[in-house]
Amino acid sequence: MKAVWTPTESFVQSTRLHRWMTQLGFDDYDDFFQASVQNIAWFWGEAEKALDIRWFKPYEKVVDLSRGNMWPKWYVRGKLNVTHNAVDKWLEDPRVRTRPAVVWEGEDGKVRSFTYEEIAVRVNRVANGLKKHGIRKGDRIALYMPMIPETVIAILAIIRIGAIFIPCFSGFPADAVAKRLEHAQTSMLMTADGFLRRGKPVRMKEEASKACDRVDSVQKLIVVRHLKLDIPWHPERDTDWLELESGQPDCPCEVTSGDDPFMIIYTSGTTGKPKGAVHTHNGFALKSAFDAGFGMDVKPGDVMCWLTDMGWMMGPFLVFATLFNGATMVIYEGTPNFPTPDRLWKLASDHSLTHLGVSPTLIRSLMPHGADLAHKHDLSTLKAIASTGEPWNSEPWHWLFRDVGNNRIPIINYSGGTEISGGILGNVLVKPIAPASFNAPLPGMDADVFNAEGQPVRGEVGELVIKQPWVGMTNGFWQEPARYENTYWSRWKGTWVHGDWAVRDENDFWVITGRSDDTLNIAGKRLGPAEMESVLVDHPAVLEAATVGIPDDIKGEVAVCFVVLQPDCQPAQHLGEELVQWVTDRMGKALRPKTVHFVADLPKTRNAKIVRRAIRAAYLGESAGDLTSLDNPQAVEAIRQLGHTTK
Repeated sequence: MKAVWTPTESFVQSTRLHRWMTQLGFDDYDDFFQASVQNIAWFWGEAEKALDIRWFKPYEKVVDLSRGNMWPKWYVRGKLNVTHNAVDKWLEDPRVRTRPAVVWEGEDGKVRSFTYEEIAVRVNRVANGLKKHGIRKGDRIALYMPMIPETVIAILAIIRIGAIFIPCFSGFPADAVAKRLEHAQTSMLMTADGFLRRGKPVRMKEEASKACDRVDSVQKLIVVRHLKLDIPWHPERDTDWLELESGQPDCPCEVTSGDDPFMIIYTSGTTGKPKGAVHTHNGFALKSAFDAGFGMDVKPGDVMCWLTDMGWMMGPFLVFATLFNGATMVIYEGTPNFPTPDRLWKLASDHSLTHLGVSPTLIRSLMPHGADLAHKHDLSTLKAIASTGEPWNSEPWHWLFRDVGNNRIPIINYSGGTEISGGILGNVLVKPIAPASFNAPLPGMDADVFNAEGQPVRGEVGELVIKQPWVGMTNGFWQEPARYENTYWSRWKGTWVHGDWAVRDENDFWVITGRSDDTLNIAGKRLGPAEMESVLVDHPAVLEAATVGIPDDIKGEVAVCFVVLQPDCQPAQHLGEELVQWVTDRMGKALRPKTVHFVADLPKTRNAKIVRRAIRAAYLGESAGDLTSLDNPQAVEAIRQLGHTTK
């Protein structure tokens, strides 16, 4: 693999990462990285200082591993509060306090902006309102809210008083919300009347009320009247957000221990039961801020937008990536290609974004409209485009880099997860970047690729692992420590097995080929589905593709492909046969797909991850487990019908 973007010497020297490395005595990133994993206590001690973390009580030791790698204790006996570091400390800096902290744009074009000073006052008022309603340290409050400023304010207010917030995907039905409320024994739910999606209101209050009806622990439902919809009202339980926000403008921060939880964020499990990843005051926010500041070069005054939902990991990531670094977050409520396909590029131009977070799926959907739509807008402030959630294939990556970015804007491929608090692998800006890949593990992340025997390998696909703990590692699953240990630590002693297939080439570029639990094994040949999907998407008729393995009497398993066609293409038998041959010609007869099915849509989460386990289970007529995170569950039923008609 060869690099297509190489930083100039002056660019390298301008980055926060390079300046920090040289302060610590390193000129070369690879040497610095090795030092970061050879002495994790030294490294993470330096990292919190570089982020200017403010402590109410200094820690006595950076890390305690007396319980092993699975249960590290970071910044031992130190006391701090995430909101104090996100907001309060900046009020001391006249350059930052009047800077926009949160900028919101709605799908209808409305914009609201709040400085650090203004956010501080509103956070304090809501924090006092929460106390008035009996919320105390350790209580759990769920957020079932759209991407609006009140969501950010609520998060910071909950954290301020030592309570724990639980973000829920804004597209969940009542049942999915109720599962999370019940599991965490939540005492309060916050929601909105609704939000706009493609110009139409999506109602939330009714679903929130149904969820509360099913969970005895929920005493209060707070409602933001965002769209001013006519909504049902439960006078004993429901409270208007404006009443909550009418408290006094001063509220001291709760002094919390570093290992006190501040967030439980649920991820879908394959067994039908979501996993509640626990994150602490000295973990998630520090890791997110570090990755943004030193992995993506987010500096004070920069402006970052990530197309996501607060119910997914990149929502909270955006909050702390910006505020911990004295930057501005832009949150967008709506669809990024509505009402016109250039909405994303207009958003970037209107807000002078320096950092834009996207998904490969979004870029693939914009490609047919051409790069000229992007060039209508001023993208000169963009320093980096970041991508996460799924592997790239070659054509859309090159289109974004070459045609949209004019070979100027680096694409930061970023992969980690909810339980990581950020990234394992990234594209650090002091090294060259190759297409659709990663140029390094992030500092402090002792990543490797293991074969089936647990040995490091180069040039072949293996399990992505992490050999030492890091700041931000989940502090287990809520009330399920054994499930956490079994999920990540049961294969090789003391080693985190992430569940991704990866390969590291001779030039030290890394590629993630897919989830290891999605892996196909065709006649003994192991294949990450993304590899075949990438071949399919390279065909001019194909917009999106997903590949799963199904049982076969001869080969043990064969590939079945599901394809979404370009808008100007129609399904036809001859095209299906052509695509089977297209893959065969490029991957060999041994990996020839059994068939290609045409579908209108692929099952995806709101952050655009294709859920292959749901595709496979539906096609085979099996239970697909927990599907509450899907943005389009109807796509699963369509595939289930395909499976019935094929048999």
